[in-house]
Amino acid sequence: MNLANQLTLFRIALIPFFILFLSVPQIPHGPLWALILFVIASYTDHLDGKIARERNLITNFGIFMDPFADKLLVTSAIIMLVSLSMIPAFVAIIIIAREFAVSGLRTLSAKEGTVIAASSLGKIKTTLQMLAIVLMLIKLLLTNDPWFANWISPKSLLLWIPDVVMYAAAFMTLYSGVDYFTKGWSAIDPKK
Repeated sequence: MNLANQLTLFRIALIPFFILFLSVPQIPHGPLWALILFVIASYTDHLDGKIARERNLITNFGIFMDPFADKLLVTSAIIMLVSLSMIPAFVAIIIIAREFAVSGLRTLSAKEGTVIAASSLGKIKTTLQMLAIVLMLIKLLLTNDPWFANWISPKSLLLWIPDVVMYAAAFMTLYSGVDYFTKGWSAIDPKK
């Protein structure tokens, strides 16, 4: 197994620990550890693709597992943020529903012999989602962790930035999903 694929599997292996740090309030500074793990996992997403392209290590395993690992990481984080009342459930529904829909569309398109490649909008969407999650985890630290709670006023404008970025990520998620369906509509056209 090549290095790029090992990094993808490493990203997946970090997810249960990320969930554990956010799920168990008795873990000292759990949100801080979750933030660190999420940043590391997000960086491996960038790194594994770069290594695969530069070293010509692109494999079918990587083509399948890399987007799967991304979706699993982002979905896990979004669900945890909903459970912690950091984001509303409808944001999670938008993000998760889009991922299911686009994955289904890609599967049907592949069956028809058409590959729908990742678009620049999809990459922007993923980056924005990951940034929003990082900012939300920072907000969680600043508002709930005893080490950080006194660093910032509860009415600070800085606490609104994560919300704005999360809503922007939800919008980009919808927008990129519409773009995928516009390009791949022939695969699911009900007139066929």
